[in-house]
Amino acid sequence: MHLFTGHLPRRAAVTAALALSSLLIVTGCSGGSSSGGAGTPSRTGGGGAPAEGSAEVVRTVAGKLDSPWGVAPLPDGDLLVGSRNTGRITRVAAKDGRQTPLGTVPGVAAAGEGGLLGLALSPGYASDHLLYAYFTTDSDNRVARLLVDEKRPEGQRLGAPDTILRGIPKGQIHNGGRIAFGPDGMLYAGTGEAGQRDPAQDKGSLGGKILRMTPDGRPAPGNPFPDSLVYSYGHRNVQGLAWDADKRLWASEFGQDTWDELNLIEPGRNYGWPVAEGKAHRAGLTDPVEQWRPADASPSGLAYVVGSLWMAGLRGERLWRIPLRGAEPAAAPKSFLKGNYGRLRTVVPTGDGGLWLTTSNTDGRGRPTADDDRLLRLKVT
Repeated sequence: MHLFTGHLPRRAAVTAALALSSLLIVTGCSGGSSSGGAGTPSRTGGGGAPAEGSAEVVRTVAGKLDSPWGVAPLPDGDLLVGSRNTGRITRVAAKDGRQTPLGTVPGVAAAGEGGLLGLALSPGYASDHLLYAYFTTDSDNRVARLLVDEKRPEGQRLGAPDTILRGIPKGQIHNGGRIAFGPDGMLYAGTGEAGQRDPAQDKGSLGGKILRMTPDGRPAPGNPFPDSLVYSYGHRNVQGLAWDADKRLWASEFGQDTWDELNLIEPGRNYGWPVAEGKAHRAGLTDPVEQWRPADASPSGLAYVVGSLWMAGLRGERLWRIPLRGAEPAAAPKSFLKGNYGRLRTVVPTGDGGLWLTTSNTDGRGRPTADDDRLLRLKVT
């Protein structure tokens, strides 16, 4: 187990599951990022997104959510939303925002950046009704699956957690937490190094990694290191995972003081932390495709729709659009919603070319309004 050492993050301050207020039209503003990166393969294909795009908040679907973090769209279009601080999972109706409590995940120990984090539906959810959750306990971070029974009374619809992976380092900071099923049917998890730095370069540790596992929590076939869950390493705190149209995996990651990162993930690659932050152009390290100053980003959720990656920013309080042409940016990233809704946490495809987006103003670091936190429905191009 890796204990918190007091290191501060800022010195200045799914296949089917994934594929599946006022009216506000926002114009994009140019971002302070740079494209390319040594160590990242240059690939083409998959068409290309237009350089310019737009983001329109169509409506506020639900408000007064408590520290929302994980979001899992259901087959019928509704969403499951997890509360980091309470461990409670709520069903939110996409049509009218009605909130129905499913239950509370037992064993969640919320403190600092830890608690109930990522959620993901089993690829076979329509028949097996299994929900996967990444959460912090008194001793570690872990991944468990829970049976959802909609026929039971409200608040009692979650079965007991079946833990498939334990022993991910925990801390007051850098618990990672994003989980998603990939196009290959395997479960991916972004982890943090729990504020200790060293685990990120230790391939024997589960901290500071992207992990790839079977739905039962075993090392997935084809992983780059024998009998290991580790898919990539050298990460500081991965909180966003998304696949593009050509099934390439992308990840958003917190930097420290200088650069936040968007990385194109290749199996077995070393993404640098704590040896490097941002583009280092060093042999053996894979540079990010894009990088941002932390004040402009501090990224969490990541989604791919209409040819672009969309990255939610916490400290940056904005939504970034990164248009792609194959494995390269088609144009410089642009930001939307800057300062309009406060901190932005999770962004998820709606299934019809739009986005679900949650705010994160009740997490202890935001400035919540009477309506926070909110689940927003966006139209994007």
